[in-house]
Amino acid sequence: QVQLVESGGGLVQAGGSLRLSCTASRSANTMAWYRQAPEKQRELVARITSGGSTNYADSVKGRFAVSRDNAKNTVYLQMNSLKPEDTGIYYCSVVMPYTIPPRPLYWGQGTQVTVSS
Repeated sequence: QVQLVESGGGLVQAGGSLRLSCTASRSANTMAWYRQAPEKQRELVARITSGGSTNYADSVKGRFAVSRDNAKNTVYLQMNSLKPEDTGIYYCSVVMPYTIPPRPLYWGQGTQVTVSS
C-alpha cells in the first residue's frame, strides 16, 4: 500500500500559476497527475517515471511541468498560464509502469483547483 497526500490547490485567476505537491508514504516508480472537472471523466494530465521521463496531455503541453524529488518521495505539478477549463479536482496517483494507457494503482484524496475568468 502507498498513501498519497496532495497539497497546493486553490483559487487563482486565469493566467496565474499554482504548484501542486504529492508526497508518497514510500518510493514509487511511475507517478501521475489526473484531474476531474465537474460532470466529466477523470483524465490523465501528466506522468513521470522514476528516471524523470515525462509525458503530458495535449491540453496542458507547454503550460504544465511535472517533476519529482525521489529523496522526498514527492512529485510536483507546476501549472502556469492557467485557464478556466483547468478547473477541477487534481489527483495524484501511482501508476503501473509501462502501461498504455496508464493503470492507476493508488490514489490520493485530491486537491481542488479553481481558475476564475
